[in-house]
Amino acid sequence: MGDRIRLGMVGGGNDAFIGAVHRIAARIDDKYELVAGALSSTPKKSRASGEALGVPRIYDDFKQMAIREARRKDGIEAVSIVTPNHVHFAAAREFLKRGIHVICDKPLTSTLSDAKKLVKAAEASDALFVLTHNYTGYPMVRQAREMVANGDLGAIRVVQVEYPQDWLSVEQDFKQANWRTDPNQSGAGGSTGDIGTHAFNLACFVTGLEVDSLSADLQAFVPRRLVDDNAHVMLRFAGGARGMLWSSQVAPGNENALRIRVYGEKGGLEWAQEDPNYLWFTPFGEPKRLITRNGAGAGETAARVSRVPPGHPEGYLEGFANIYSEAAEAIIAARSGKAPSGAVLYPTVMDGLKGVQFVSACVKSSARDAAWVKLDH
Repeated sequence: MGDRIRLGMVGGGNDAFIGAVHRIAARIDDKYELVAGALSSTPKKSRASGEALGVPRIYDDFKQMAIREARRKDGIEAVSIVTPNHVHFAAAREFLKRGIHVICDKPLTSTLSDAKKLVKAAEASDALFVLTHNYTGYPMVRQAREMVANGDLGAIRVVQVEYPQDWLSVEQDFKQANWRTDPNQSGAGGSTGDIGTHAFNLACFVTGLEVDSLSADLQAFVPRRLVDDNAHVMLRFAGGARGMLWSSQVAPGNENALRIRVYGEKGGLEWAQEDPNYLWFTPFGEPKRLITRNGAGAGETAARVSRVPPGHPEGYLEGFANIYSEAAEAIIAARSGKAPSGAVLYPTVMDGLKGVQFVSACVKSSARDAAWVKLDH
């Protein structure tokens, strides 16, 4: 195993979509070794998944795992938490208080009160907390962020971000749909929590702006659905920029159509997740320019998270892997009490808190007939 980071996993059993994605992401750059897990909500399923995946040490639950692994000389250094949202807080807290680094799927928690408690737990721990907003790992998203920060667009005026899907357009009955549409597991937000948080995070990540307040109109179009499946949200950013966010899981013809457009006084940028190796840049009054991943015009910030030459597509799994590799650099630096290089960049527990604040504000605003609501900072 050498110097690979000893990794554990909570949730993500053999039949879980996102667990497999995290395992692939952790393996791509060969910086982790999965050695322990509490992979399911029942001991029997957890053991079966552990055997199928070849994980050496399997535990009945995450608390047992945290206690025992912390006592071992060869215990895990980091844990991936890939459970439904309502488990994130309790699981992350158990590992943080034992000094084990946490890599957690989004959103941070299912409630705002739990999110605030988890921030305190992370601040009280010597361990790192990494949130897998994987789209921040895409090279051309990093390129867009750098161009905004360098002033290529001038002062930002307008931000348009959307994430439509269609897979919940009718009532579904399978594991992924069931927990995502159950407020006891997902939290009060449906599409807002599941994919709206990605759109919100992307808007803030690329622009460097903070949302001050929002006005949200949420709908549950599918009969008997208890959480929103469509959201229209107007955004007011600190400093005066304005934005609009649309998240929907009832938009036929859309699979994972995350898209952002940013407009400043000097020009505009446009990026689409389903065509992720291209970034369009239009200086005001000039022809539109195409910047390609690892191509002419792309900078070092994008290049350091690119793996292959231009024209060979990189996408979802590689973007996810970039978050894991950034986390690995920080964890390896922490082994010797050092700080990682300044280029290392990953979403933190504070980004997670902002995402849960966004969901909470959307639900509150919509209940008040789309009244403007300040984000709970």
